[in-house]
Amino acid sequence: MVTRRDFGKQLAAASAGGTLLGSMAVSAEVATTSTAATAAAMPPNPIAISTYSFWRFRDDPADRLSIEQCIDESARMGFDAVEILHIQMFDDESPARLQDLKRRALVNGLDLCGFSTHQGFVSPDADKRQQNIDHTIRCMQLAHELGIPTMRVNTGRWGTSKDFDALMANRGIEPVLPGHTEKEGYGWVIDSFEKLLPAAEKYGVLLGLENHWGLGRTAEGVMRIVNSIDSPWLQVTMDTGNFLEDPYDQLEVLVPKTVYVQAKTYYGGGVWYSVDLDYPRIAKLLRDHGYRGYIALEFEGTAPWKEAIPKSLDLLRSAFSGSS
Repeated sequence: MVTRRDFGKQLAAASAGGTLLGSMAVSAEVATTSTAATAAAMPPNPIAISTYSFWRFRDDPADRLSIEQCIDESARMGFDAVEILHIQMFDDESPARLQDLKRRALVNGLDLCGFSTHQGFVSPDADKRQQNIDHTIRCMQLAHELGIPTMRVNTGRWGTSKDFDALMANRGIEPVLPGHTEKEGYGWVIDSFEKLLPAAEKYGVLLGLENHWGLGRTAEGVMRIVNSIDSPWLQVTMDTGNFLEDPYDQLEVLVPKTVYVQAKTYYGGGVWYSVDLDYPRIAKLLRDHGYRGYIALEFEGTAPWKEAIPKSLDLLRSAFSGSS
């Protein structure tokens, strides 16, 4: 028989259990609602533009826009930020010019968000690698003076292609230098980046290794280097247009380490190739991984830039609008 006291205990336990189950259900509902609200509340990614987008690849260099002109045009079109391509500085790296570029960006309401540089560490020549290390450190100094927080870096290439046109005709694939191995190449690259880390920390410039031909042609190659070094000062710059095979699968491999995104468009057809990119899909991939950073346009088509760049801005604004 159940005594009055036992009955009271059972009733209290049942009541507590019901309260607990109800509380758990409410908590789960709140958590789900909170997650959905957080995703919905994520702000749009800021849309930047690389000065590379104004570069007319086949034109006389004298006809190419200066960085100053690029900044003015970027502001007029409505971008949020500008990424500077180092080789467009045309050898004028004077302190006065650096400060003037900062001033120009400020009065135009633009961030200077990225510095895009070139270097090559895929070489058996230690002196050549050191020259590229020194060059990269110099670029970090420039980025620091410009107040730019991140810098695109490359592995470099084997140099066995006749020229860049030939490399592109072969879809970025290049033979290994005779007498050497890919394993050696990775060793040279990893050793070089390890030597760059103290300078990156000193100048406060986060290096982003781009999927950009050479040993960075595949997501596997990029991550092999970044994971081997395992430093917060070397992460990934994702280029949406540099994977010519299985682009979405490869982009997904890069996402966890991505700190900066360069987004290609090809209005008028690409100069070397075109990739039909689904930007809403890419935006969802990045948002699902919590990426809140810059999306920097790299227009690489043959259409007139005055027409194609505004179209590209509209495309990226729509895709990265912040909706889940």
